[in-house]
Amino acid sequence: MSATLPRMVLLPTDKVQARHRDRHAVVYVRQSTMRQVQHNQESTRLQYALTDRARQLGWAREQVVVIDDDLGRSAASALDRPGFQRLVAEVGLGHVGLVLGIEVSRLARSCRDWHQLLEMCALFDTLIADADGLYDPGTYNDRLLLGLKGTMSEAELHILKARMHEGRRAKAARGELVIGLPRGYVQRPSGEVALDPDEQVRSAIRLVFDVFERRRSVSGVLSYLVDHDIQLPDRVRSGVGKGEVRWGRPNRATLGNMLRHPAYAGAYVYGRSRMERRAMAPGKPHSGRRFIRAPEGWAVLRRDCWPAYIDWATYEGNQEQMAANRAKHDSVPRGGPALLGGLVRCGRCGRRMALAYRDNGREARYLCCREAVTFGGPRCQSLSAQPVDALVAQLILAALAPSAIEVSLQVAEDVELERAAQHRHWEQRLERVRYETVLARRRYEAVDPDMRLVARTLERDWEAALTAEQALEAEHARDLARQPVRLQTVELDAIRRLAEDVPALWHAPTTTARVRQAMARLVLDQVAVQVDGERVEVACHWAGGVQTRHATTRPVRRFEQLRGFDQVLATIRDLRGQGCSAAAVAEQLNAAGWRPPKRERFDASMVQRLVFRHGLGSGRPIWSSNVARTPGAEWTLHEAAQRLGVHRHTAYRWLRNGRLRGRMAERGEQRIWLVQMSGEELNQVKAGSHPARTRNPA
Repeated sequence: MSATLPRMVLLPTDKVQARHRDRHAVVYVRQSTMRQVQHNQESTRLQYALTDRARQLGWAREQVVVIDDDLGRSAASALDRPGFQRLVAEVGLGHVGLVLGIEVSRLARSCRDWHQLLEMCALFDTLIADADGLYDPGTYNDRLLLGLKGTMSEAELHILKARMHEGRRAKAARGELVIGLPRGYVQRPSGEVALDPDEQVRSAIRLVFDVFERRRSVSGVLSYLVDHDIQLPDRVRSGVGKGEVRWGRPNRATLGNMLRHPAYAGAYVYGRSRMERRAMAPGKPHSGRRFIRAPEGWAVLRRDCWPAYIDWATYEGNQEQMAANRAKHDSVPRGGPALLGGLVRCGRCGRRMALAYRDNGREARYLCCREAVTFGGPRCQSLSAQPVDALVAQLILAALAPSAIEVSLQVAEDVELERAAQHRHWEQRLERVRYETVLARRRYEAVDPDMRLVARTLERDWEAALTAEQALEAEHARDLARQPVRLQTVELDAIRRLAEDVPALWHAPTTTARVRQAMARLVLDQVAVQVDGERVEVACHWAGGVQTRHATTRPVRRFEQLRGFDQVLATIRDLRGQGCSAAAVAEQLNAAGWRPPKRERFDASMVQRLVFRHGLGSGRPIWSSNVARTPGAEWTLHEAAQRLGVHRHTAYRWLRNGRLRGRMAERGEQRIWLVQMSGEELNQVKAGSHPARTRNPA
């Protein structure tokens, strides 16, 4: 029996003209949620019955079109309603003469969408009908009435939402509103929240927090679970297998949610996220959520309300560690050979120094460039990581030496506990798979042997369970052969030797840079450095509040970076003024304790480059007239070359092959050639008249 509309005022038909009946009549059907579609079926039937009303108004059956694409969709917006968008498009194309809806709220709960439809209907001469009457949006009275109905429909939606929201907040304030329990928790029939009764589920949840305490990062926990083939449990929340335990691969998002959820610390929380409408993606009604990290921003927080896997102090420590793991804070090791990445602070401005790698990752540098990047100012300071890392490594080894025995005992205990936890996990997996095998056998034995159609299926299930059990037992045997539950004597001795010889453990090829970085973060809070030339002041802030200061020397690229460069130049200037050669000046600098950039000692070539670059000393005699000689009869090579109009190298060659006469003069420890020829003789050489060739002695 078809549904019929309730008794209502007779729809006036004088507004329906032939031009309207020449087009389609569209019946729009909508329910707000899928729950309403499943349980409120009478409302759906009434909406479909509007097709009879269209035929009463004169439309033929084939002219009546039903649009029910929006069943289970809210009318708060037109973005996620393909049916409403199709309706507006058909009206805009002039294909619709009448739009029917059981009430205005079926069509739109937003004034923007409603008035858009009214404008389109008025423009294309389309009528609108509901359970109360028939309206022409092109007339004043009908348009006013339809506008009021749309406004009341939107106001009704806000009133309903506000009422439901206040009721939810009141229930949450009492800690009674339970929405989506995290994995590891179940809700009893009485409404009480309890830990999962499955022992293996509880063990896997606790293991996540234990591993995070040791590895201090989500990536470390994920790597551990993957390496040991450990899956994460969760109970099916809907569908056929609702309530059953399902095991899945661990992933970063799931682990992050578990570590951030305060329920594992026994706290009831409500309002950890807020909805940002501008961030919502089309077609995704649950998108646009932004999680609030600070507990002060949560609407409700009731501690010690549920049974806990960890205490509240541990939860807060985990949040601090995950906040520190972000790039702009002191972080866990992120790879690379540098020992102190993320721990180094600038001793001048106090900012965190960045870490940069050059030469394909082989050279690391600590840089303080925040002032330059942010404000365009000068770079504060930078230095190579090698000298600082080497100094701090020595300090760490010296600090760990007195506690070698305690370290060995603690390491052995930690290894024992970790292997025991792994063994318990294996035992629980084996117990579960054995139960599945026994259950499959019971089902097979309970079936009637003559019912082979069922017996064959149960037999295959039993064989599959036996195969899974055997495979897991073989895998467990391989794991035990590789890592026994109890540490062997040889392993204990190896741990003790390594702990007693910490430097050997530190420099061992099997000790990676990431392990050294993790060790440094256990004993150091931060390291402040200040550069003064080649000297570096290092202030170590140790865990526990102790501070120590040290100094080291860094390699520099240029002479100008040396701390006493001005004194070096003054020394060279004085020694050159005394007539000392470059080699003699280099010996004097080495004896005084000066060290050049990138070298262990000064040499003559370094001194000559500094003299030439900075114009030190009185100049070499060959370049000046500052040497005793006979005026008009003795000339320096430079002066003779100028008289002859040739390069001084050419004049020197002529002097050596006898074309020019000369002698070797001495000035201090330097020797210089003097050309012994008159001005007239030089003019003759220049004109091509060669004097007698006599080879000059060397």
